[in-house]
Amino acid sequence: MSASSRLMKLFTRAVPWALLLGWGILANPGTAAAAGLTLDLGNSSTQQMGTSLQILMLMTVLSMAPAILMLMTSFTRIIIVLSFVRNALGTQQLPPNQVLVGLALFLTFFVMAPTFNQINTNALQPYMKNQITQTEALAKAEEPLRDFMFRQTREKDLELFVGLAKMERPKTYRDVPTYVLIPAFVISELKTAFQMGFAIFIPFIVIDMIVSSTLMSIGMMMLPPMMISLPFKLLLFVLVDGWHLVVQSLVTSFH
Repeated sequence: MSASSRLMKLFTRAVPWALLLGWGILANPGTAAAAGLTLDLGNSSTQQMGTSLQILMLMTVLSMAPAILMLMTSFTRIIIVLSFVRNALGTQQLPPNQVLVGLALFLTFFVMAPTFNQINTNALQPYMKNQITQTEALAKAEEPLRDFMFRQTREKDLELFVGLAKMERPKTYRDVPTYVLIPAFVISELKTAFQMGFAIFIPFIVIDMIVSSTLMSIGMMMLPPMMISLPFKLLLFVLVDGWHLVVQSLVTSFH
């Protein structure tokens, strides 16, 4: 096995461990330290590494945990759709980025709660009680995440990265490596988010076109159409209870 393949394997095994550790701290503060968690990825080469190298790798994984959580959960789709809503309204920086990101995070926790609860029940709690080993905990923690990503990943995108990896055609989903699944899941989420964003833009574009045509027909070409169309778009969005519809569409899209 080449050095790059070994590092990729170690990284993909460390991803669910970082998620397992992060969810354990979130669900049960203080229990992670009490249980004496260590970084043991179940690989003979890893076991031979010095303590300093293990600590360095652990810190690297934890520093990448936010990016991992964003790209392996529903966060990507949610934040993109919310950004499309703001751009379609034309309200510039309203709602602020902090509000959109905060809403996206809590919606992500809501959507991912069943998956995280499975990780907590099947992997974290048994490991805390010394009922299973770290290797078994990693395997049990990885399964719910893979199931979630497989449900949201298009077969076309999965075939793309299987072909780019130059690996044999997998017979089952279990044969698909995690490092192949993650990028396929991400581009599937991007496509779905842009499809939803396009549907959101349509009614607001119609309003812009109507306002622009009206202003040109009455000779008020110097008046910016955005100044007139913005109140109408806000009125339409409020009357149809836009945030309710957007959030409802986002959550149900993962089912």
